[in-house]
Amino acid sequence: MPFSLVNPRMVRAEVAPGQRLFNQRGAMLAYTGSVTFTPSITGGQGGVRGMIGRRVAGESVPLMAVEGSGTVLFGHGGHGVHVVDLAGETLYVEADRLLAFDGTLRQGTVFLGAQGGVMGLVRGQATGQGLFTTTLQGKGSVAVLAHGGVLELPITPDRPVHVDPQAYVAHRGEVRNRLTTAIGWREMVGRGSGEGFQLQLSGSGAVYVQASEEKL
Repeated sequence: MPFSLVNPRMVRAEVAPGQRLFNQRGAMLAYTGSVTFTPSITGGQGGVRGMIGRRVAGESVPLMAVEGSGTVLFGHGGHGVHVVDLAGETLYVEADRLLAFDGTLRQGTVFLGAQGGVMGLVRGQATGQGLFTTTLQGKGSVAVLAHGGVLELPITPDRPVHVDPQAYVAHRGEVRNRLTTAIGWREMVGRGSGEGFQLQLSGSGAVYVQASEEKL
């Protein structure tokens, strides 16, 4: 695992020759050893198509490619940091939540309408995510940002999880999501908080929830 927590707001990455990491530009706090930081045009294994897709989707966040040999400390804005280890699954996360991640992971962009049709789009608007989200797939680690720390909640076929849309950070695995509400559509129009509805996630995987309803 290339990432380890130094404290709740800082993560350490061990960089080795032949290994590449990516971090959100401006997130490097300090480093030791012989390490280089290069602006990333394509942003990893998503290639040019992934880059174009993210720009069209408004999901583009400037990245730096990290290579060499040494130790790097990452953090951003004093936000909480959580490390997610992927074993081949797909992580769905907003681009601005990404602090740093393995260069072995494949990046992509997903249209939320494909995750629950119209309700997927409503979910995007309710969470403030817009119409698209970023995906990272493969074996590797991801450091994500959140307010007030993160709790990982397992999702199983017989036990779906309901999350306040404003507290949602990311999810991984074979997970379906839909927005549920206890109020009528006319009452919901104009509401900006997640108190009137919840995000229901079902299937097999996990969801990451922050201890706050604040945006980054």
